[in-house]
Amino acid sequence: MANTFKEEPSAKEKKKKTKGDASADPELKAYFTGNRPRILLGLFLLLFSVLSLVGFISYSFTWKEDFAAIVGQGSWTYLFTGGESDVLAGNWLGRFGAWISHLFVREGFGLAAIGISYLAFVIGVRVLFVDTKFKLFRLVEPAITFMIFISGTLGYIFGILQPGEVSFLGGAFGFYVSGWIAEFIGSVGAGLFWLVAWLAMISIRFNWVFTTPSWFNASEEAEFQEEVPLAKAAPKVKPKVVPEPEVEVEAPVELENDNTFLEEPEEEAIDFDFETPSTPKPEKEPVSNTEFEVVMPEPEMAPPPPPVTPMTEPAVVAPRLDDPDELSKELLAKYGPYDPYADLPTYQLPILDLLMEHGDGRVRIDQEELQKNKDQIVETLSHYKIDIDKIRATVGPTVTLYEIVPAPGVKISKIKSLEADIAMSLAALGIRIIAPMPGKGTIGIEVPNKNPEIVSMRSLLASEKFQESSAALPIALGKTITNDNFIVDLAKMPHLLVAGSTGQGKSVGINAILMSLLYKKHPADLKFVLVDPKRVELPLYQAIERHFLAKLPNEDEAIITDVTRVVNTLNALCVEMDLRYGLLQKAMVREIKAYNQKFKERKLNPENGHRYLPYIVVVVDEFADLIVTAGREVETPIARIAQLARAVGIHLIIATQRPSVNVITGTIKANFPGRIAFRVSSKVDSRTILDEGGADQLVGRGDMLVSNGADLVRLQCAFVDTPEVENVCNFIGSQKGYTSAFLLPEPEDPDGEIGISDFDPTDRDKMFDDAARIVVQFQQGSASLLQRKLKLGYNRAGRIIDQLEAAGIVGSFEGAKARQVMFSDLNQLEEHLKRLKENE
Repeated sequence: MANTFKEEPSAKEKKKKTKGDASADPELKAYFTGNRPRILLGLFLLLFSVLSLVGFISYSFTWKEDFAAIVGQGSWTYLFTGGESDVLAGNWLGRFGAWISHLFVREGFGLAAIGISYLAFVIGVRVLFVDTKFKLFRLVEPAITFMIFISGTLGYIFGILQPGEVSFLGGAFGFYVSGWIAEFIGSVGAGLFWLVAWLAMISIRFNWVFTTPSWFNASEEAEFQEEVPLAKAAPKVKPKVVPEPEVEVEAPVELENDNTFLEEPEEEAIDFDFETPSTPKPEKEPVSNTEFEVVMPEPEMAPPPPPVTPMTEPAVVAPRLDDPDELSKELLAKYGPYDPYADLPTYQLPILDLLMEHGDGRVRIDQEELQKNKDQIVETLSHYKIDIDKIRATVGPTVTLYEIVPAPGVKISKIKSLEADIAMSLAALGIRIIAPMPGKGTIGIEVPNKNPEIVSMRSLLASEKFQESSAALPIALGKTITNDNFIVDLAKMPHLLVAGSTGQGKSVGINAILMSLLYKKHPADLKFVLVDPKRVELPLYQAIERHFLAKLPNEDEAIITDVTRVVNTLNALCVEMDLRYGLLQKAMVREIKAYNQKFKERKLNPENGHRYLPYIVVVVDEFADLIVTAGREVETPIARIAQLARAVGIHLIIATQRPSVNVITGTIKANFPGRIAFRVSSKVDSRTILDEGGADQLVGRGDMLVSNGADLVRLQCAFVDTPEVENVCNFIGSQKGYTSAFLLPEPEDPDGEIGISDFDPTDRDKMFDDAARIVVQFQQGSASLLQRKLKLGYNRAGRIIDQLEAAGIVGSFEGAKARQVMFSDLNQLEEHLKRLKENE
């Protein structure tokens, strides 16, 4: 049988193995991993900076006592033992202050040794608070240069005043350097050397350019005169301002807990250039405890918007009846692109100073509140035997989102059914459970914060995301739970339905939408049709009538408050929509953006009816009142506009405080994919506006849910106060505007009850003669004029206008223009009416 044995390792191998085991000590690696070395180094440098500065300042007063205590013995011996000298140091920092001052001041650079304290302070701050990725040479080189020059200059001066003696003002470095230079080129030469050296150093350091004296230039020009061709001035190039990028920081926050917390940050740690040994990642073990992580992104900041300075262009010149393409190129080369801003060339967008800053825009974390809510959620779920593997908390301005990962085998529906129990345990309103989170393998529990933050409208409008938005109609609604600015394009929505109970932020949300558009668009690009049946929400915008508002011809006020006028305006918008579709058809384009671009390139002839088309945004503040009063007369044109008006730039924003099924009908909902829901009173109302629950669980005061045909997004609406709206409107109204508001076309008879072809001359209205006299008296043939003067309904006034046309008193319908009146005075009219009666 063979003997089997193992060879014993040698002593060298044992030593190597022992060394390897020590270096692989996990505790030692953990100690030197992370930010601990950076913090220790930064604190040490700051402490050394303060102590050395105090010692240097004290040495300027106690240098005799300090020098007497150290002289004759080693400085290191004196520092640690005090030496054999009976003289005590007078420095404020004792032996350490005397020793370090003697080393760096007297034996070093003199008073210039303060630069050492400066270097230690600057490097310590950069390491501890700012960033360790800096170039050391850029910090050290200026300080060392000034220390050398100051020490050498003081050594030269005091070498003359006190020859052969080292002065603490210049230090030993300055004494020996200046002494060697003086021996080499003499005292006078040494003085000139330091003077020239200082001038050269300052010139290089601060880019100091020596200019030639004027008397010398004059003599040079007199002696040497040559003809030099003038160089063309280089064009001035306006520097492009590049805004700082948005920075979002996700900072995981550890909370104390007995057995349910594990820190697992998702973002990479900040690199401070400290080399640390790499630790192999351990294999994943079964999770037995609950992880908790808090995410708080920083708000984004951005520079304020630049003022609009549109170019002034000549008026549109009608092209000749030649080849359209060649003619458009000729006009474009001669006059340049058509400028829609030429009528208001000095118009400026509102400035951000008109808005107030509500709060600082930062989300604050309450660790105690987070810990308490987390414990309550875990405890409530544990009562129903539901285990949790991980909790992640995202803190928003109003609501904190707790994302939980349940243990394997837990049914989502079981957690969803505990919504009321969790709300009771947390003693908070507005608890909403999202099971599951869209695109994530988690379940979300939204819990309102005890101290919600106000989202300022100014911070949204100043953000880089809004300023650089290329949307046709950008609107800033608010901030999400992750503190991101929520900016959407109304032109892509393309219509918006807003609902919410009284006092929940609905009117503030409408003001936020209007402010967003006013801060981004020129009056030539946008017009508003404002409907306010309550008569108290939108009157502030009357100041911008000549800039942004649209109305019917001969209307006194642009803000519509009467139901009859609302019906007429909606029918006029239908007429405008049909006219715009006719223009798009002639231009062979599909939407308003391409049409306006073609018009700017002078490819469309104004003599053929083409014109620049602004966007029209219709805002109805209380839709329920219109439905109750007018019913189908309002619903029919709104449904038609919602179905067809997107391509021609007409968009609807309808708000109501009563989102019931008889107000928001199926026809309305089908054509309004964009929905905003503030807090409502019941789940039925929430399903009416959003097709699902959730709006009844909001906390109010601007807390809202936004849907655009996809997933719901919870926002805190931007707050803009009434004085801010007034300031912005007055700022716009004080500028030069158009001669009147944008005029909508006269509406047609919506029911088509009567026409010229089937008109019976013997079946005239009783008010026919009076209507004819009013039309001739005011020289304007419009149904709205008859409605105001004779107090008639729209249908009856429209029939009378058709009768007047059949009788030859007014002309035919001409779109946006009023009908032509065929008689210039009442005498001619009376004779005409007399002839009509004789012919009957």
